[in-house]
Amino acid sequence: MVEVGLLPSRWVAIAGFALVGAATQLVWLNFAGVTTVAAERYGVSESAIGWLAQVFPLLYFVLAIPAGLILDKWFRSGLVAGAVLTAMGALLRLGGDDYGWLLAGQIVASVAQPLVLNAVTGITGRYLAAKDRPTGIAVGTASVFAGMVLAFLLSALLASSNELPTMLWLSAIFSVVAAGILIVALRKPGEHKMERRRPERSTLRIAWGDPLVRRLSVLALFPFGVFVAMTTFSQALLEPAGLTAGTASTILLVNVIAGVIGSAVIPVLVARRHAESALLVASLTITAVACAALALAPGVVMAFIAITLIGFLLLPALPVVLELVERRTGEAEGTAAGLIWMFGNLGGLLVATAVGLLVDRPLAAFLVMAGIALVAVPGARALKRPIAELDADSAAVGQG
Repeated sequence: MVEVGLLPSRWVAIAGFALVGAATQLVWLNFAGVTTVAAERYGVSESAIGWLAQVFPLLYFVLAIPAGLILDKWFRSGLVAGAVLTAMGALLRLGGDDYGWLLAGQIVASVAQPLVLNAVTGITGRYLAAKDRPTGIAVGTASVFAGMVLAFLLSALLASSNELPTMLWLSAIFSVVAAGILIVALRKPGEHKMERRRPERSTLRIAWGDPLVRRLSVLALFPFGVFVAMTTFSQALLEPAGLTAGTASTILLVNVIAGVIGSAVIPVLVARRHAESALLVASLTITAVACAALALAPGVVMAFIAITLIGFLLLPALPVVLELVERRTGEAEGTAAGLIWMFGNLGGLLVATAVGLLVDRPLAAFLVMAGIALVAVPGARALKRPIAELDADSAAVGQG
């Protein structure tokens, strides 16, 4: 019998997960770049089209913990259910050329999203050797951002009213194929961490009872919040400085692409050097400086530099935090990941709401975002000692 520590990594499972993770974001953001066109085609307001996307973070906040509990008890079944529901939601939108079908499909897919995204730590823990898990989490998280890029590209290439059904068909095909690949990849359970029996204590109590998980969850409020607020309101805030809608879309696309690259590379290097706290401090500090620069010297060039830098450094904070959670929580990893995502989405709602109230006062809005990023720096710096203790524990386990 091969020892668990010597078993090979099964990257096909990570590839299947990456495709489904991208599909969740594709379905979520299909209409982000064609709001006006979609409103005209389906005979509804732009606000109604906006709800096709807004239903996702709202339901994620409600379902994050239940989804984590499901994954902790029935990991493969829960993840497969998320993949199937994502595909079903995408297909349901093809039921008729009507807003009601779109909303129904979005609701089904939004229920699936926490089952998929909460599983990023669980699938790496089960299907990858310990040495490959930071890379696996980085790839899985980067695929989520890649799905955003795909959504923006499709909406840019298929932006006219008569092309929207083609966009929906392509999204549905991608989602169905992704679900099929993941189901095949998960036909056997992961060998590195076996399917768990029911834990002796509530997994929610285990996860929230861990001081490091609590700190990481609260910390997630700040980078998530700034990123969501920046992507939501950057064009409106910078319009007085000459930033057009087309230029803003290009900058945001580059921002997410930079985030994909950063998420695939930075977390792996950080894990090798045990520099998680330093990375979080640096990303939050530079984000604060970038927001302050946009407040004091707004312009197209400054927007391109600052927003791209924010994407490259801020988005990799997510896989860094999730990798720490994977090493820390064991039997409660799905619930712990759910806490991170839940607090992150809550931060997005709160900070975006605050910035939205200041949309006519760009200086104040950017300074608020800078302050929110800066206030999280001491918390990130305080993580150095518990992370060092976690590294020591992991090394002791490896030697044992």
